[in-house]
Amino acid sequence: MRKRTLAREYALQVLYQVDITNDPPDEALDNFWSNHKDEEVEAELKEFSYKLVNGVIANLEDIDKKIAQYATNWQLKRMAFVDRNIMRMGCFELIHCDDIPPKVSINEAVELAKKFSGLESGKFVNAILDKVKLEKEK
Repeated sequence: MRKRTLAREYALQVLYQVDITNDPPDEALDNFWSNHKDEEVEAELKEFSYKLVNGVIANLEDIDKKIAQYATNWQLKRMAFVDRNIMRMGCFELIHCDDIPPKVSINEAVELAKKFSGLESGKFVNAILDKVKLEKEK
């Protein structure tokens, strides 16, 4: 598995925890890494995970507005926690990470949805993030 793919999985798990427990992101990250101390996680993976988690949290209000804008007939609070956080990460990457090609951000988000969520989640995530990408390109 590629390093950034794994880092995205880690970040998703932390964002999921923060979303459910309302724990502060730094505390959730510390707990996550302490639970994975037996694994030799490279600093590069931790760095990228931190960037994603902190970036999503710092821009949460704007990201959630963007998702809600394109998720017609869906309220953000009624979306599956996993789907919501995958889209949050994808939006953050699309809007704030110019070093990551949009196609990569969307593909990674779709793959996360396929792996961690329901059968149709990949299509849903793809549709929303594609709209965010198209708006940014205008």
